[in-house]
Amino acid sequence: MAESKDDLTPTADPTLILDEDAPGPPISLPDESAEAGEVGKLKMIVQLVKRCLGVKDIAAMRLSLPASLLEPLPNLEYWHYLDRPDLFAAINDSDDAFERMLSAVRFAFTKDLKFIHGKVCKPYNSVLGEHFRAHWDVPPVRYSSDPMQPPIFGTHTTQAPPSPQVSTTALLSETLSIKSGRSGRSSKSTRSGLSLLSKVKASPSTAPTSPHQVTDAGLAGHMSSLSLVAGGPEMDPLRVVFLTEQISHHPPASAYYAVCPARSIEMCGVDQISAKISGTTVRVAPGSYNNGIYININGGPGEGEQYHISHPIASINGILRGSFYITVADSTIITCTGGRGKESYRAVIEYKEESWLGRAHFLVEGVIHTYDEDATEHEEWTKVKHVPQSRIAAFFDGCWRNHIRWRRNPSGSTVSVSSMAEFHTLIDLEKLQVIPKVVRPLEKQLPKESRKLWENVTAKLLSKEYGDATKHKLTLEQKQRDEASERKRKGEVFIPTYFDRDIDSGIPVLTDEGRKAVEEELRESASDTI
Repeated sequence: MAESKDDLTPTADPTLILDEDAPGPPISLPDESAEAGEVGKLKMIVQLVKRCLGVKDIAAMRLSLPASLLEPLPNLEYWHYLDRPDLFAAINDSDDAFERMLSAVRFAFTKDLKFIHGKVCKPYNSVLGEHFRAHWDVPPVRYSSDPMQPPIFGTHTTQAPPSPQVSTTALLSETLSIKSGRSGRSSKSTRSGLSLLSKVKASPSTAPTSPHQVTDAGLAGHMSSLSLVAGGPEMDPLRVVFLTEQISHHPPASAYYAVCPARSIEMCGVDQISAKISGTTVRVAPGSYNNGIYININGGPGEGEQYHISHPIASINGILRGSFYITVADSTIITCTGGRGKESYRAVIEYKEESWLGRAHFLVEGVIHTYDEDATEHEEWTKVKHVPQSRIAAFFDGCWRNHIRWRRNPSGSTVSVSSMAEFHTLIDLEKLQVIPKVVRPLEKQLPKESRKLWENVTAKLLSKEYGDATKHKLTLEQKQRDEASERKRKGEVFIPTYFDRDIDSGIPVLTDEGRKAVEEELRESASDTI
């Protein structure tokens, strides 16, 4: 999600720049990590927590952290909701509306897989006008003849291979050519899938990869055992393209768009967060412009359907111990509208509250239920207990960090009673890993493209030259401040390049330049990427 930005003013402390236009008191935080390593970082974090107590929204604070506290990763690259792009594309695989909703639930559980298998980190704050684009070439998921069984994944999984012919190989880079078997239920539509943002319909209502090669030995050892090539008839992989741009400074917000033309499916939204210290945790909620994720299907079996996925509330814990982990509260609601079937489906994913005592259990339960699109009573159904039994089509529960199971509701179902009484695997997150993105090399990137923009900061952080990293960071921040001052002097407003400036609806619209960038990324060849 979008973080606080850097239209900034220097202060007496050379390691700190403050955002003079942001609300709230300025906060000074000296860089002590160069001398004390991890102990110094922890000390700075504790100082920051103390000074943030009582601040209404720390995402809008007048603060720029020392580079030593940052992960060498651009913010726009970090947030994309496509840790499993194969499951995003799979939403439009089935001819059955219920199974498409089941696929949307799977996608919702895997869109932030980075937080399950990776560490919680603080990427760079995005600057106004910064943009990032990437793509994935992934094998489509396949399916068992038993509709109650989970999909068969063709890449980045420790799932047992479906046949003896399946081979495994080590993860060498982000440019592996991946092929898989064809799903018998997948759509063959090759429409461009760009209609959502050119003609927005009314609606009732998303692992980061380092710019440099992964060097962590433990991660490399684990990834070497992943199944990267699935057996079965060969076919070309599906390409999923992602584009995002920082379009606002106050409040800090970015717009994003993703598309898989081969499955006639696209996704968009606005990323903006609100964060507040609560006790010893940081509570993170969607900002006012962040209305959730919008998925539109423009062809194939689900043509005309729109899925709206709301964001829950998350908490970052373990701050005082320096061992961060995330807990989730509230509910995620997935609402499908515009379907051609007799019934419309909606899903309630309810994250269970964690106890104040003992370890976190990360439990979740939920239902998929039918509803009337012309009615409003379902808007009050935000927890499982709110949904009438007669409306429930399926139940699911489990731990959102590993295994989630599901079963049909016997009432009104055509599935055999014996199979409905049994729980089946919906998704096993322990067996899935983040699929690395493919990004154009630095020499082909534009000056405000994320990896190019932060190139010097990243290089210095990786070499642990924290003082030089902070200097490069201050230079970028000062440049943004100068540009903002010049716009103010001329009475001009910032105009984004790839998205329309109006984001009030929470559904961003691509400009002509945005469409051009998406089409270029769709045409990128493997030899031109890293």
